[in-house]
Amino acid sequence: MLWARWALIAVLEATAQGEREVRHRTGTWVDGEGLHLDDSGCTWWGFSPRGEGRYVLSGEDESSGVKWHEPPVDLLAGAPGWLPHDRLKDLLSGYELGCVYWYENGAWARAAYPGTLDDDGLDCGTSRFTDRTDVLHTIADEEHGATSAGDAEDLLAHAENYRLTPELLMSLTADPDWRQRDRPAMTRALERAGLNRA
Repeated sequence: MLWARWALIAVLEATAQGEREVRHRTGTWVDGEGLHLDDSGCTWWGFSPRGEGRYVLSGEDESSGVKWHEPPVDLLAGAPGWLPHDRLKDLLSGYELGCVYWYENGAWARAAYPGTLDDDGLDCGTSRFTDRTDVLHTIADEEHGATSAGDAEDLLAHAENYRLTPELLMSLTADPDWRQRDRPAMTRALERAGLNRA
């Protein structure tokens, strides 16, 4: 569900210019590594498939108490070998990581936190994708192009059920007021996200 909702927003924001901006990119997007969110400020997240029903979710939000906790929290304690350990260690060494979660066998897990630590920033960072009402508001706003509240519902239902075709995508959205949709880029993002398994 998290993948579908995040991916739908990435598809609606897709542009060819965004595809070219590999460095310093902001917004929500999907590429060969997975899903990304970066507000060019205090929040960035990445959500990557690792094969066989496995995922890794990592990033940071300024609300996290993990990064500067004393004694330091080992975010990779107990982590399975299939995580991208080298990349995550690089981020940790540069103080660029607030939390790491992994998904396997139908369950989420993370390293144990000390009892004094109550916020790792995850809720602030990803609640925009976990709350269905928030997702509906986003895809129906003037920046994302759903043509009505009903179309937003249909669009999200198709994405959540992994049956969103390019034709459905285009029929349930319109050009936002301030820009023209980049249909080829949206279609490429849709394919990368795998939101149509029919």
